[in-house]
Amino acid sequence: MRVSSGVPSDQPMLKQQRREGSKSRQKLLLDEEMFPVYTTYYIRLTLATSCAISGTGVISRYSYYTIVEYELSQRISYPVNSNKNISIASPIFSPFTLGANLKQLITSRIMESSTLHVLHALHALAQASSIADYVALTIIALAAATSLTHGIVWDRPDPYRHLMFERPQLKHGVQTSSRKETRNIAQKLADSGRKIVVFWGSQSGTAEGFAHRLARELPSRFGDEASAMAADLSDYDPETIALIPNTALAIFLLSTYGEGDPSDNTWDFWDWITKDKDDTKGISLSNLRYCAFGLGNSNYKHYNRVVDIVTAALDRLGAQSLMPVGKADDAEGGTREDFLAWKDELFQMLVEKLGFEAKAQASYTPALLVQEDESLQQVDLHRGEPEDIINSNNRQSAANYSPVKCLTVTSARQLFNSSDRHCLHIELDLTDHPQLTYKTGDHLAIWPSNPDGEVDRLLDVLGLSQRRNVPIHIKSLGRAATTTRLPIPTPTTVEAVFRYYLEICAPVSRDHILELAQFAPTAQANAYLLQIGQHKQAYAELISRTRVINLGRLLQLACPGETWSALPLSYLIETLPRLQPRYYSISSSSVVSPRQASITVLVPDAHGLASNYLLALAQHLESKPYPHGLTYQLNGPGDALQPGNKVFAHLRRSKFKLPARGSSPLVMVAAGTGLAPFRAFLAERCRLKAIGRPVGEMMLFFGCRRPDEDYIYREELEAMQTALDGQLRVVTAFSRETGQPRRYVQDRIVEYAEDVIRLVEDEGANVYVCGRAGMAREVERAVGEMLKKVKGWSDAEVDEWTRAAKRRLKWQEDVWG
Repeated sequence: MRVSSGVPSDQPMLKQQRREGSKSRQKLLLDEEMFPVYTTYYIRLTLATSCAISGTGVISRYSYYTIVEYELSQRISYPVNSNKNISIASPIFSPFTLGANLKQLITSRIMESSTLHVLHALHALAQASSIADYVALTIIALAAATSLTHGIVWDRPDPYRHLMFERPQLKHGVQTSSRKETRNIAQKLADSGRKIVVFWGSQSGTAEGFAHRLARELPSRFGDEASAMAADLSDYDPETIALIPNTALAIFLLSTYGEGDPSDNTWDFWDWITKDKDDTKGISLSNLRYCAFGLGNSNYKHYNRVVDIVTAALDRLGAQSLMPVGKADDAEGGTREDFLAWKDELFQMLVEKLGFEAKAQASYTPALLVQEDESLQQVDLHRGEPEDIINSNNRQSAANYSPVKCLTVTSARQLFNSSDRHCLHIELDLTDHPQLTYKTGDHLAIWPSNPDGEVDRLLDVLGLSQRRNVPIHIKSLGRAATTTRLPIPTPTTVEAVFRYYLEICAPVSRDHILELAQFAPTAQANAYLLQIGQHKQAYAELISRTRVINLGRLLQLACPGETWSALPLSYLIETLPRLQPRYYSISSSSVVSPRQASITVLVPDAHGLASNYLLALAQHLESKPYPHGLTYQLNGPGDALQPGNKVFAHLRRSKFKLPARGSSPLVMVAAGTGLAPFRAFLAERCRLKAIGRPVGEMMLFFGCRRPDEDYIYREELEAMQTALDGQLRVVTAFSRETGQPRRYVQDRIVEYAEDVIRLVEDEGANVYVCGRAGMAREVERAVGEMLKKVKGWSDAEVDEWTRAAKRRLKWQEDVWG
């Protein structure tokens, strides 16, 4: 579609001049078929002036970009309030290469000498003016006057506008600080009188929970000499760690996330501590005494990489380690037990090396005060809405996370429904939130709520059922008032605390059970909890018998029919972890459906919190009974999700992305719902094929149990194979097919070794793996064995090839568990 300027007399002349092949004019107009620009005189004047002023072509490039953007806006049609496809008129443009083509084209045309720019501009000025030129001048003048008088003559700021954004809660005693919080951790320790700081780097909340529990338990066990504070690494400037005196102790609890990466809140500290030796010559940590514990998963190749690198850097800079580094392995779900064992060693070290004296019996000292206040109105309360997860102190969170929004679920269908499992395809509408934009391969987070039954159970066992909606205030006590960030918003209600803010369905750990014993209503309940908490075998038997033992169920089991009135609400708020969002790979393409995002959700049993929440929502949309006997408040806090077809959600950026060139070959490996991002990848490749773009060869290895049970998206995959005209091969592996041996994706990769090696090594294919971490590890091992066999490589050569592939993003993984 061409853009008309209102000067018909210019068009034949310009067309004729282009046909004559003037090279300089082609430089100005770029390309006849691609960029037929008809501008008014005053726009040409702007271009000419810019070209003449700019000696380097910088300003002229801006003018070119302005005209190009206007032209492209006429060529690209975006869907409004619909899920229609993006269409691009010019065949040389595509949603995938538009930015690259535009940049390459303009750069090649305008990076000429300034003299040539001036000549082109003068030629543009030679064109005849028309009525449209005068209209354009009038519009430009009005726009300039409007802009210059903004805030002076019109739309002057309202001096009381800030009152519109004051939260009513702040008028009712919520803790606020009139002074800016220091980012100097040494100063923070001195001001608060704390002797120990427990730094945490956490992605899922586990390390954070351990840090707060440890900071609370240390003074409870050893008194004021072990007064401690938990510290988010992103809240403090990393260089101030060097200022911590040798009379204090620093404890680092660091999780390793993904492929050996630090958690989002650790990046600034990570960049500082891992600087090159030349950049750290002036840094000395000789005063720092520290202990460290890492959280990782041995299913991943870079098991506990973060704590290993950090402790090596600390030692290199002169810090003194007081005990061996502890490590948790979540491969078999042993993180909590590993932490408990390390904590016992830590306490022993404090006694033997630092001379701490342990109390005969540890007791709970509250760090929070929880008070009822019936004078508050409902409008003043936090009713359970998720807080924005973006941390202004953390550059990673601002770049990688969108705000939390309320999204409408437009459809939810079951992909399969076996006797013990469900699988859902859920589509969410982004139309009402233009600031939410995702890219193919990103993640979508769902904020669930706890089920009605568990909320009612805990309220009942604590004797709070009748007080569930009474407003409460929460504030820090004593030293905690200066060092403790409130774990949940305040003021709120007990109902909101248990339904939306705390993980009341999470398993109760052994150390938590030991602490609960002091609040037992009877001697028998006290003895029961001590027996379970003190003996690992007794705890293991309880877990195997009950499958999952959460707080409400444990209290009922320990003392049936009794009310735990001595158990303070402050203790639960301090010790139970915050309810966290659950992340899912987006299974739709941002090119095919930019304002609709879909996720694929496996519901394995009745214990998955977010998956059962989404299953209940899907059943509600179809007016079916709730599964597993679980019910939820689907209308959300304050009916924010009414009529029960909405969820709180946000987007998270991912590195799991398709290569820029559509002709690049791909090898994709998935098991179960790991197919989700590849559904999006293939939809994008199908769109490329449909508009006549070249598409590279692709192999998809997909594994599930049985072809007639859980082969999700089967019909779609078959249709994609047809649409891609032989460029996609789907290789399946079924682990429980009747009458057939068990086969897994890594086995099938070995069977197709010749094709895989040809694509990966000879043709430079990108490799993508999505599913459980154990599967990804086996796939990497299988490919390595094939390379050794086919190429004759050594183990060292295979390791170097794998590292290089991951470093160059030629091998990417999106794994969990």
